Amino acid sequence: MTKNKVADLLVDVLEQAGVERIYGVTGDSLNGIADSIRRSKRIKWIHVRHEEAAAFAAGAEAHLTGKLAVCAGSSGPGNMHLINGLYDCYRSRVPVLAIAAQIPSHEIGSGYFQETRPEHLFAQCSHYCELVSQPEQMPRVLEIAIQSALARRGVSVVAIPGDVALREAVAQGPRLHFPEPKPTVCPSEEEIKILAEVLNRSKKITILGGAGCAGAHAELIELAGKLNAPIVHALRGKEFIEYDNPFDVGMTGLLGFSSGYYAMMNCETLLMIGTDFPYQQFFPENATVIQIDVRGEQIGRRTKVDFGFVGDTKSTLRALLPKLEQNQHEAHLKESLDHYRKTRAGLNALATADSGKKLIHPQYVALVLDELAAKDTVFSCDVGTPTIWAARYLTMNGKRRLLGSFTHGSMANALSQAIGAQASYPGRQVISMCGDGGFSMLMGDLLTLRQHELPVKVVVFKNNSLAFVELEMKAAGILDFATDLHNPNFAKIAEGAGLLGLAPETPDQVAPMIAQALKYDGPALVEIPVPSQELSMPPTIAYEQAKGFSLFMLRAVLSGRGDEIVNLARVNLLR
Repeated sequence: MTKNKVADLLVDVLEQAGVERIYGVTGDSLNGIADSIRRSKRIKWIHVRHEEAAAFAAGAEAHLTGKLAVCAGSSGPGNMHLINGLYDCYRSRVPVLAIAAQIPSHEIGSGYFQETRPEHLFAQCSHYCELVSQPEQMPRVLEIAIQSALARRGVSVVAIPGDVALREAVAQGPRLHFPEPKPTVCPSEEEIKILAEVLNRSKKITILGGAGCAGAHAELIELAGKLNAPIVHALRGKEFIEYDNPFDVGMTGLLGFSSGYYAMMNCETLLMIGTDFPYQQFFPENATVIQIDVRGEQIGRRTKVDFGFVGDTKSTLRALLPKLEQNQHEAHLKESLDHYRKTRAGLNALATADSGKKLIHPQYVALVLDELAAKDTVFSCDVGTPTIWAARYLTMNGKRRLLGSFTHGSMANALSQAIGAQASYPGRQVISMCGDGGFSMLMGDLLTLRQHELPVKVVVFKNNSLAFVELEMKAAGILDFATDLHNPNFAKIAEGAGLLGLAPETPDQVAPMIAQALKYDGPALVEIPVPSQELSMPPTIAYEQAKGFSLFMLRAVLSGRGDEIVNLARVNLLR
């Protein structure tokens, strides 16, 4: 395309960087850029209904592809709506560029209509954020932004006033190319020797792996075999660690279950690899702790660390493995695996259809999804209980992917991320596991599925409550308050939006309706009523939590809500 305007040059640079989609909502300050995108033969505009959804969608694309993804918002409110989704991208470390349109340049500082300061607004959720105030800054500022997002695996923001976008371009084309950076980082030879010596003299070793283990599955499994070590995974590491793994003992943490907790608490040496697992109370107090992470600033910030090494997982393990001796002590691994088998059986026992009853357990819904979904399905899950069911019942196999707001912990992520996943992989099955709270927060983007013919399958766990928040209140001994949701019929809303809407009412209807939705040639929504008290506790109960539940029960009785105690009978206390 011609590069007469700054907007044209911006689009040309994005084309050269391999960008295929821009997610956003148009507005007058974006008009010049939108017109250039309209004339582009390589970039498609994905018109979402809320800018927050645009940022989440771009983050999902970046997570799945590893490539730069782009979102855009117009001046003022359009910019601000991007912030939450961009914060998630920033904390999930995925390369995303946000184009933040700005008011006319000559009005900046006058308190003009929709005036904000993007360079300040985005400062805390970006690695690079600059204002383009003159045509001479383009394409250099944009190229620095792209390179920063790719190199630092994070967010860059380019703010550009609408009038500047429409000015004559000074430069004639892109200056840089953006090959995917593939650096290797490995501890020194002396450090590898120290690491090997520590592990060789250790007996009961447990590995805790996270998202930093991506791309190093073979090395990780070989390491566990050498060390006779059970592998516990953090949630963000599930899709990279769980599959084809004879050493897997599940998760730990607030969303995990007891076998992962057991393996960590009963080890003599804990080897942390590529994880910034945040919950201090789930780390062993007396074990020797070793941490390997490509980001040195993360070493030791969660628990005391006896040995810390800066390196990426693949390079570090490749250097380490030849120096390791075969650990002859098998008892810890066998005990941990046995504990996992029993825990897994207990979890599966909860995922039943309860034939003859009307109650639909969310665990059963998740298990049905796992069984019926394709081998390469991309799942997204809302925070709270949908994340619990995804973590416990979805089976990863090396082809499936799992998206969520696992670090930022934002509501309303699942549907928006599904948009980005489906737009990036139009021929792939995408399933969004939504809570009714998160879904209703950005429900308007159901219309995006219809408008862009994105065949996402949305499964809404409808418990008419902010269930995880309710659990947190009860654990603190507080009567739950302001967590109830007065919901509409989501299936009928979906039908009104042009989607297939289904609503099973009994357990025996769940599998057939989910199967129908998955086979449907287009977007579909399945609304499934589940009990609000189908809650899940962490793998260990602290004294304060037990005390909190006791206080809750006493207060519930005194306030005339004693029936809630009965409803808690199915709370999942797996120890």
